[in-house]
Amino acid sequence: MSEERQFTGRHALMIFVGAFAIIITVNLALAYNAVATFPGLEVKNSYVASQEFDQRRDAQESLGWNVSAQHVGGLLILSITDDLGKPVRVDELNAVLGRATHVKDDIQPSFQFDGGAYVAPMALADGNWNIRMTAKAKDGTEFQQRVILHVKG
Repeated sequence: MSEERQFTGRHALMIFVGAFAIIITVNLALAYNAVATFPGLEVKNSYVASQEFDQRRDAQESLGWNVSAQHVGGLLILSITDDLGKPVRVDELNAVLGRATHVKDDIQPSFQFDGGAYVAPMALADGNWNIRMTAKAKDGTEFQQRVILHVKG
């Protein structure tokens, strides 16, 4: 007959140490990936940025612009409308399209105004995308917004 194996303190210790080793290894891997993929700071000096925030927000809100984005038929469409729903043609538009989690896929679309919206040819994979845009109004007011775009195949 075979001998019956007993569960000893040594077995319990090995299970306990093994479980914690797995947990610590996973946590270290996740922490490394979080730091390695962090795109960087949004502003150089947060105190200075906070002092100007209310002023910039009020100026931006006074424009009354509404921004939306969509991806249709291989075209990235960025709509900027005024408070009456009419298309807005800006003096200057800079935009970066990328994923929310990393910057390796970031690209700058070359938007062209077609009379109703800003359009750029763009092939996008499914998922969540962010458009970080900065536009300048005719009066020189700067408008900044992050527009979330959901692309479904």
